[in-house]
Amino acid sequence: MSVVPALPAGSGVAAPPAPAVQAVDLEEVEVVEGELVDDELAPAPVAPAKPLVDQHTILYPGQAMPTAEDGPRYTRRDYEVSEETARRLEEESAPRNTDRTYRYQRRLFEKWCEGMGRVARPCTTATYVEYCAHLIAQELAPNSISTYLSAVRTWMPDDKKPGTSLARAMLREYRKSWSKRKRVKKAPPVTAAMARAMVDTCDLRHPIGLRDRFVILVGRKALNRRSELSQLEVADLVVEDGGVAEWVAYSKNDQEAVGEETWVPADAGDSRYDPVAATRDWLNILYRLGVSEGPVLRALTVAGTLQSRATAKVSGDCVTGDAINDWIRGRAFAAGLKNWQDITSHGLRRGGAQEIADAGGDPTKQGRWKAGSATVKKEYLDRAQGRAENPWHKVAEKQRNEAQQ
Repeated sequence: MSVVPALPAGSGVAAPPAPAVQAVDLEEVEVVEGELVDDELAPAPVAPAKPLVDQHTILYPGQAMPTAEDGPRYTRRDYEVSEETARRLEEESAPRNTDRTYRYQRRLFEKWCEGMGRVARPCTTATYVEYCAHLIAQELAPNSISTYLSAVRTWMPDDKKPGTSLARAMLREYRKSWSKRKRVKKAPPVTAAMARAMVDTCDLRHPIGLRDRFVILVGRKALNRRSELSQLEVADLVVEDGGVAEWVAYSKNDQEAVGEETWVPADAGDSRYDPVAATRDWLNILYRLGVSEGPVLRALTVAGTLQSRATAKVSGDCVTGDAINDWIRGRAFAAGLKNWQDITSHGLRRGGAQEIADAGGDPTKQGRWKAGSATVKKEYLDRAQGRAENPWHKVAEKQRNEAQQ
């Protein structure tokens, strides 16, 4: 069907004779912009190309506005990863302990959302803030709440993460009141005398005794975190006459796994308390058990043989940090130490760091803290200085001088 264009009024041009008009079935046509057209001849609607620009776009003189037509054409291939990559993402995207903790905390969040009739993923900022208030109502430690919230937020898609400013402000105020009511309970430091008493409970004729002695002496001198001990491998230890070179492949302050060597000097006194002798003895036991590579610390049976780890899904041959704590706590109990139930492997780290600070040294490098660590200054250096400069020392000195006169 042809349409005669209309001429503008007053154009002075005579309109051409109208062509013969054929009968048209109005049911077969539709109105498009005020004209009657056949369905088959109707132009397909064309959406205007949307410019692909944002506040960071820079156009050079004469350059056309970029549109969706200029963008790449993605296919399924661009979004897929291989089976090997998928396995690595599932198993190694985060430290194993952290990943396990985050999965647990996200399940708790999902369960809470289900009970509250809220969408868990992606959640809204209001849900995120409400969950923060819920955790505060449980009177959890502020650091624990921060971990829970981090687990939730990192679980959300990158472009749909909830806002954090309100939750952080709420948590900040809670932290102030919480610190007034409760004081963080820390593991007691294991002093040199306590470490020797614990070693004295170790039967050096039995693999379990030699393993625990190694953990106590080397863990304390190297200022190891329990995660570092559990991940320590045979290849990470080089035994020399003057000490043990321990390679810490990964640590809390080394998220990129650059690695760092820590030197554990030998003890010139009784070989029973010498970390070099303890390392040699334990490595010899491992070799007898058929272990020449892999994790240094192993789960043992009462008979001193390797425990089967066939059912271990995450840690494999590695032992967990909780298992190491159990070993240390068991030795503290056997040694009859006060408050043995509070002693953990972290006490080895604290005790060693405090001994270094008390002697005027800086435990930062040995313990793989960041340079200028506020934790080291507050917990060890300032404490050592405060004790050394305690005014009661002057009183005692005066009394000694008076007694000598």
